[in-house]
Amino acid sequence: MRKLRDSQGLMALAGVVLLAIAISPVASDGSRIFLQMGNLTDILRQISLIGIISLGMTLVILTGGIDLSVGSTLALSTSLVAMGLTRAWPGAGYAAHVVYAIAGATLAGGLAGAVNGAAIAGLEIQPFIVTLATMIGIRGLAKWLTNNANIDIGFGGDVAARFAAAFRQKPLVIACYAALAAVFWVLLSRTVFGRQVRAIGDNETAARYAGLPIRRVKIVVYALSGLLAGFAGVLYAAGNQQGNPNAGVAYELDAIAAVVIGGTRLAGGKGSIAGTIVGTLIMGVLTNMLRLGNVDSNVEMMVKAVIIVLAVAAQRQRRMD
Repeated sequence: MRKLRDSQGLMALAGVVLLAIAISPVASDGSRIFLQMGNLTDILRQISLIGIISLGMTLVILTGGIDLSVGSTLALSTSLVAMGLTRAWPGAGYAAHVVYAIAGATLAGGLAGAVNGAAIAGLEIQPFIVTLATMIGIRGLAKWLTNNANIDIGFGGDVAARFAAAFRQKPLVIACYAALAAVFWVLLSRTVFGRQVRAIGDNETAARYAGLPIRRVKIVVYALSGLLAGFAGVLYAAGNQQGNPNAGVAYELDAIAAVVIGGTRLAGGKGSIAGTIVGTLIMGVLTNMLRLGNVDSNVEMMVKAVIIVLAVAAQRQRRMD
């Protein structure tokens, strides 16, 4: 069944790619702009942040949960890494300074996720309510820490500028996404933890009777989601040369859309990292296709909304068959 879902996702991706090629603008040399190597790598670069967040969101949704706080967590991380890079660290060289800033921002994201998981698993509050509350609270924390102002980095020759120059490079960003995708594919497909995640989402009551560590798994899943959002925030700060407490708005919706389009069932239990990668690529190709065609951004949002509804409807139809 999982192979069938993955094959359907690949066929959908192939269809979107063929459509993008067919309607692509043509360059002065007669080549199609969509197929130019620069454009294709731009697509991979553009989907990488949402792709990284979507990996964690896949685990969350597989447990039957949802994480609405990842966009705010990204904003907190961008703010923290910028603050860390622009403050003095006595006795720390360039490498240590950068490592401390990245580690602090990423771990803060993981801590935010662990708080989500502890509240959901320990207090037995609905994930939607908990992560909606933390979405608001974490965004407020980011704005409070920065006094609601952007922190510019990447200008001049200081540590922050060198960090931005290194970590905004297209090959590095794409490689980070690819490496994390491989790690999480192994985690979900080849480990006991991955089987526990699926079992909890498929039937939590049965998983409890089987003695699975449900609370611990949920805390780890949400912590991983926050950790990935935190790391995505680090890359965002480098790419945009600033820590921005207003960053990441609606990123959670894009991540959820990528996961659902990739075939992961919103009720939990069924889905894969491979499917999420395909879903992320579909969203990326679609966005690129619309932008190459100079389609209004508001129309782009409406098209994405229709695609999400169709993806959920297709899931429902498969369950009924």
